[in-house]
Amino acid sequence: MVAPVLNHIIGVNGNSTLINGLGRYNGGPKTELAVVNVEHGKRYRLRLIGMSCDPNFIFSIDNHNLTVIEADGQLTEPLLVDSLQILAGQRYSVVLNANQPVDNYWLRALPSTPGSNFNGGLNSAILRYGGAPDAEPTSDQTNSTMPLLETNLHALINPGAPGIPEYGKADINLRMMVNNSGGIYSINNVTYKPPTVPVLLQILSGAQEATDLLPDGSFYVLEANKVVELTMTTGNIGGPVSSMHR
Repeated sequence: MVAPVLNHIIGVNGNSTLINGLGRYNGGPKTELAVVNVEHGKRYRLRLIGMSCDPNFIFSIDNHNLTVIEADGQLTEPLLVDSLQILAGQRYSVVLNANQPVDNYWLRALPSTPGSNFNGGLNSAILRYGGAPDAEPTSDQTNSTMPLLETNLHALINPGAPGIPEYGKADINLRMMVNNSGGIYSINNVTYKPPTVPVLLQILSGAQEATDLLPDGSFYVLEANKVVELTMTTGNIGGPVSSMHR
């Protein structure tokens, strides 16, 4: 198992993508890139982690398809793709079948930062087959024809949710609208304002309840043993409409 970690170093604007801690930046030296070593004929589980604050990445490996088998800790039915978008904080496991001719291939992670490219090894690492020369790849990127669509992912083992399996038929139905105004997020027009002492520490002291410590709209009281449907809606990038059962 290997774990390419996609990390974006951010100043005023993003300027460098690191893969497993190595990368280059515009105008900088031709430094060493991360190398993922494989042997021909073997399969590898790659654990992909988007450790950026904001940018997302389009991940691909030249001349190779990938099979998604896990998303954010949830095993999924195998799904064949040739690229996948990884948002900040997302995690995927994919299976790489090392079945191409022995050579070096570009492993690419294009960030959403405007103007990003792969010139001179930017936003890249190297997939190296055993027996290939110690050199940078000359492989070309092709247009993605099988990008990951999250709606095509399905749980490998679906235990099913308790309660009536229909939208709006849970015991408790919560709808939350997420907004962003000037970089300040709010849920149902309420912005979270933490107390000077963390809520959990105060609750553990036994002196107060959470409802005593936070302003109205900052907490939701749920009864035990109830099915809760939570619908969160946002128009912000990286935040599609979602519905979750708990």
